[in-house]
Amino acid sequence: MVSVRIDKWLWAARFFKTRALAQKACDLGRIHVNSIQAKPAREVRVGDMLLIKNEGGEFQIEVLLLSQMRGPAAMAQTLYRETEASVAARLKLKEERKAMQEFAPLPEHRPSKRDRRRIIQFRGQR
Repeated sequence: MVSVRIDKWLWAARFFKTRALAQKACDLGRIHVNSIQAKPAREVRVGDMLLIKNEGGEFQIEVLLLSQMRGPAAMAQTLYRETEASVAARLKLKEERKAMQEFAPLPEHRPSKRDRRRIIQFRGQR
């Protein structure tokens, strides 16, 4: 196997839960192959550099192996190697999100009817 469709490879490497989500990400311009925006039918080869933007963050990876079949997560991680800069950027972003939670903690419970009225009054909606 010399090349594989990028949507199949992204699905097999477990960057997306379904192949349809991988196709949609390609259509939205969230996948780049060697700094060129990729369409779902683009062929990916060993050695290609991919930039993937999904809900997990932004990944810069190098393709090491090709696969059309989705397997266990341990096998999927052998298909690619993430760059050191990408790992550092994702860890930094994760720490920033964690630090922001300290400044804006989640409420302990839902607002009561009285609380909701006060919120609406404060916002000046009524």
